[in-house]
Amino acid sequence: MEIATTKFPRWFVRRDIDGFFGLALDNLIQILLIVSLCQGVLGFPVSLVYGRILPGIALSLIVGNFYYAWLAKEQGKREQREDITALPYGINTVSLFAYIFLVMLPVRLAAISGGASNEQAAELAWQAGLVACFGSGLIELAGAWVGDPLRRLAPRAALLSTLGGIAITFIAIGFLFRTFANPVVGLVPLGVILLTYFGRVRFGIPGGLLAVLLGIALAWGTGLLSWDNAKFATALQPIGFYLPGLWLGKLWSSRSVLIEYFSIILPMGLFNLVGSLQNLESAEAAGDSYPATPSLAANGIGTLVAAICGSCFPTTIYIGHPGWKALGARIGYSILNGIIMGLFCLTGTVAILAYFVPIEAGMAIVLWIGIVIVAQSFTATPPHHAPAVVIGLLPGIAGWGALIAKNALRAAGLGTPEKPLTPALIEQFKLSDTYIDGAFALEQGFIFSAMILAGITVYIIERKFRHAAYWSVFAAVISWVGLMHSYRWTVADTVVNLGWGTGTAWAVGYILLAILFFYVDWKERRKA
Repeated sequence: MEIATTKFPRWFVRRDIDGFFGLALDNLIQILLIVSLCQGVLGFPVSLVYGRILPGIALSLIVGNFYYAWLAKEQGKREQREDITALPYGINTVSLFAYIFLVMLPVRLAAISGGASNEQAAELAWQAGLVACFGSGLIELAGAWVGDPLRRLAPRAALLSTLGGIAITFIAIGFLFRTFANPVVGLVPLGVILLTYFGRVRFGIPGGLLAVLLGIALAWGTGLLSWDNAKFATALQPIGFYLPGLWLGKLWSSRSVLIEYFSIILPMGLFNLVGSLQNLESAEAAGDSYPATPSLAANGIGTLVAAICGSCFPTTIYIGHPGWKALGARIGYSILNGIIMGLFCLTGTVAILAYFVPIEAGMAIVLWIGIVIVAQSFTATPPHHAPAVVIGLLPGIAGWGALIAKNALRAAGLGTPEKPLTPALIEQFKLSDTYIDGAFALEQGFIFSAMILAGITVYIIERKFRHAAYWSVFAAVISWVGLMHSYRWTVADTVVNLGWGTGTAWAVGYILLAILFFYVDWKERRKA
């Protein structure tokens, strides 16, 4: 007689090492971006970056990674499974850029123009970032209780294709460009990753670790990196131990930022909420079903912890769960990520790590994650929903294209107070048959527009025309108030234009579309 055995997830398995390298690299890239932008763009002193911001990041990463590891352990016990993978977690990239360039930088420039010193301006900008981060956390936490109903309303193709659009552009293409910019260094680690996870080849050590080691060796051996005494000495300077502080007083004294920058904070909080919800759907499609309310609430709490303890940057459930699961990672990779990233931030050793380990050494893992997510958009949805998946990819691609176009303009010397970006550029683009204004419109709230357009297409395919009409009405409402499509020009960018009636043209278009769907629904019902 066969005796049934109870299966429980283990805290650590060998393939957690691969998962750790991928997730840690992703987190490390965000942290290096924060250090670079805070010091280079915002002019923050080393003491502010390493003494306040990074310790706050450390605590938020530790809290979130440990919670999601515990949640996976408990979920695995309930389901009697040992193959469950913890939700990946880290710093929200979109909010990172939004809060630096759309909140903190304007506050700093306004302070300097008002006669403040660089130190005073940096302090005010940091406080504004804390408030923006705190506001995002409140929105994420409050939205945790509407997660499950939204998952029931949105077709899987609508949720997964949105992630696919982000993965193919903001994740995969960027690292593919970097791979072919440095092919001698980048192609071999990519080959190791593809052989390990698509070809199922075993090298004796985890494929992710081998790829990183080969990348480091090639980067230093080919001269992509070389020894520099001055840079090494600079990397050693921040090393120490920094305890997180509590900055409730700074938050309260800068509370007016919530009102002044509400048009930035609200959409960022909503985008983070919707993005995390889509990542939960992605995890379920990969075989791991997590309850929405505690998962989303923990995400909001992590962001609130970040703000209270000195970080200006919201956290989120990461895109890429199917990739980590395919790597064989389970629970331990999340715990390792929280511990190691926390130690790097608390000890100031991020700088020395960045000196020795180039991004090229590990970017193949992140590129592979992007590939897996896009593939899942098609494989985890019904085959006849493939057109909806394709449509859902397009807004993310358009948003990425708009970003690249503006980066090109800034690289050409535009986007300065002397040469600001203006609507006149639209006509210049049209001379080459490029309707860049459409890309700018799709860029704003592309998470919403991707989900809505894919959802509408699913219901058309299923001949549920009334449902498609309802989604069109919803699109009209959020377009009317500027949550998607509506944009305004700043000196160096096009940004969301939140306000009553700011998206009139798009709202009217969606209403007309809804009328069409209602008419077709009425006509089809009469035929029946």
